Amino acid sequence: MTEGAETRPARVVVADDQTVVREGIVMLLGLLPGVEVVGAAGDGEEAVELVAELAPDVVLMDLRMPRCDGVEATRRIRAGYPGTQVVVLTTFADDESLFPALKAGARGYLTKDAGGDEIVRAVQSVLSGDAGLSPSIQRRLLERLSDPEPPKPAPAEVPDGLTAREVEVLELIAEGLTNQEIARELHVSTATVKTHINNLFAKTGIKDRAQAVRYAYAKGLVRPPMGGVT
Repeated sequence: MTEGAETRPARVVVADDQTVVREGIVMLLGLLPGVEVVGAAGDGEEAVELVAELAPDVVLMDLRMPRCDGVEATRRIRAGYPGTQVVVLTTFADDESLFPALKAGARGYLTKDAGGDEIVRAVQSVLSGDAGLSPSIQRRLLERLSDPEPPKPAPAEVPDGLTAREVEVLELIAEGLTNQEIARELHVSTATVKTHINNLFAKTGIKDRAQAVRYAYAKGLVRPPMGGVT
């Protein structure tokens, strides 16, 4: 823990766009020793503003928020206010949430089923220079390190501004996989798969999965079966 942290509580800002959740976290932390909540933000933009104003030790950061999401807010806080650490506190534990947050500079990552004691331990860990990761997140990192499965690279020229992940989802649609099967294949949630599908449909003008298959073949993203595609 940083010098002087033993004699005073860690000053914490809570950032979450759901009022009930945010107020619940503030109330929970108020009952625990070693933590003083000094501010609460309803989105990432407000979180950055509070860090600039209050210089807290730690921000407990949700990821899915309007205006400025948790990853971007984390990146801005760590770049502009390096004395403030970030611990992600989110519902999501999939790779597409976890790794961008850690790359942005978050030192801790907890899911919202964490108890108060676990949150306090994570805060204390990041102030000591350690990582504040829940056991499930530690296991996910170890799995990724022991059996890395990076996304397939997108074609050199990706059509219609699709991202590499959207192309990967499109390829799996063309292979006939359901949303649930795609989620298992990519180690993400079904909700994340639906978001990618909505995005790629919007970018390409595709209206259904049959059109998605034809689009994938037409753009050379997948090889059509013998006999071609009708």
